[in-house]
Amino acid sequence: MREIVTIQAGYYANFVGSHFWNFQDELLGLTDSIENDQIFKSHGLNMDVLYRPGETQQGILTYTPRLVSMGLQGSLGSLSSRGTLYKEIQEAQVGSLTWTGSVTTQTSQPLQKNLFLQSLDWEENTNVDRSGAYDNAQNEAHAEVQDKDIVESLENEVQYWSDFSKVHYHPQSLYELCGLWTDSKDFNNYGIGRESFSGGLHAEQVNDRLRFFLEECDHPQGIQFIVDDSGGFSGVAGEVLEIIADDYPNIPVLLYSVRSPDSCLDPSHRKLTIARRLHNAVSFAKQSALCKLIVPVGLPSLSTSKMSKYLYLEDRKPYHTSAVYASALHSISLPFRMEPHAPSAQYVSTSGAVTMNDLIQILAGQGRQNMVAVLDASMPAPALTSTGFQQPLLETLQPLTPETAEDVEDMQALESMIIHGAFASGSERASVCEVTEAVQAAYTNAVRRPRFSRLSVAQCPLPIPLPYPSIFGKLVGERGELFNTQVSDSSSSRGSLEVHSIPMAARLRSSIAILPFLENRLQNLWKLGIARGALGSEILGSWGFGRDDVEDIGETLSDMVTKLNPISKASSDSD
Repeated sequence: MREIVTIQAGYYANFVGSHFWNFQDELLGLTDSIENDQIFKSHGLNMDVLYRPGETQQGILTYTPRLVSMGLQGSLGSLSSRGTLYKEIQEAQVGSLTWTGSVTTQTSQPLQKNLFLQSLDWEENTNVDRSGAYDNAQNEAHAEVQDKDIVESLENEVQYWSDFSKVHYHPQSLYELCGLWTDSKDFNNYGIGRESFSGGLHAEQVNDRLRFFLEECDHPQGIQFIVDDSGGFSGVAGEVLEIIADDYPNIPVLLYSVRSPDSCLDPSHRKLTIARRLHNAVSFAKQSALCKLIVPVGLPSLSTSKMSKYLYLEDRKPYHTSAVYASALHSISLPFRMEPHAPSAQYVSTSGAVTMNDLIQILAGQGRQNMVAVLDASMPAPALTSTGFQQPLLETLQPLTPETAEDVEDMQALESMIIHGAFASGSERASVCEVTEAVQAAYTNAVRRPRFSRLSVAQCPLPIPLPYPSIFGKLVGERGELFNTQVSDSSSSRGSLEVHSIPMAARLRSSIAILPFLENRLQNLWKLGIARGALGSEILGSWGFGRDDVEDIGETLSDMVTKLNPISKASSDSD
């Protein structure tokens, strides 16, 4: 078996991760349910790649994510850092026998669970599942009303990623960075994260947890690392990546650096703006040097992107935007746990399964050695027609990587795409062969073609669990069908009660489209941190970076730009 260990670091990364694990939990539930669509029962995924079987001290069998999640103290909300499955008997507190004075105990009340978490407790205690197997019509009506209340509650009240998590976690999975003498809003740059993590026992404790999951793997294929790159956890991730490079040099790391829309805006204060731009350059350069492939994820606005035709998104809600990014990450990870199929020839290579390392070689190989990729997604993906796709598939793919160039010609581009759950011209799911032929036709007729494109196809769509946000517009049907006229509905958006699954397409590509992203970071580092009289040199010094360190970071960025476009490097040097 080819196991994957997942790491999540930071506030927004855990929002993305919470949605990601909800998808996996939903797939597990749909597979076991008798009444659900057969397409979910034969999804062809090996869930053991992401999950580990276990057993509590009471002999109860468990199945939990192979996950290490990191956050600031208090970031778990009402969730215990020990999880909920492995409940241990608390040791009796022994008081001092020599103290005869009065004792004052100060305790804080635990956070109250919201309606969704309360409903999970109710289901577990009463042995009732969400498939509708209730004792009588009265209970069924009550459950329907409750689900509507739950959806409304989540839309208005989510504060923590645990507020909408439906997954049980292992006690080794949830780690809080305790003892930080700084406010969470000041934990906002690479330097403070690096200092906070390396200055205490955090590195040792996180490494112990990572070792716990990795050493029980038979043949780990890689580490899936999701980091909130907008603040201090980028520095934490850098330290963890160094641990992995030292202790597990043969295990590849696929790193997703994610950001919420509000973190993409420069602050109004000039010094903070300089610090933010230097942080962006330092964080990306340090992380990219310590992983096999880095994928920046996070647009300044999803609500104004081409996805807004079918999705109703509020950029200010991390609960909304993280759901989109998690959907894309779920899709991209599917080939890592699919059964292999025979490849087909022609310009587009098709095969179901691919290991994480093979994907990295596809995108970073063939002489390019580009360690950064662009993530695109089509959500929901268009249906097939007799002549191809309902809409041009390649035009519906929305870049989720910021600062990417559009409509660029790159004869050396390398791509890997996954399409799953696509419809044929009617309401039936398209076969793997039909999707393959349509994609090959789309690339053959495209004006701009990559050097190589690999395709994975699956019939199982993306399941929409109950705690998924209400982000679908009125042109989206119950199974993710795309309509030309709006569905009759009183609400402005539709959620899990109206939309149960959707077809998806996602793509990773190595392309010169990423050049603006790289050039902006290189130029900001040069102007603000390296050039004579640079305004940010003092800031970088306070982060623990000397002149030589900063120049090394600049060289890392410069090399990445040069490998993609030598002319661009020459131009930046002349500036």
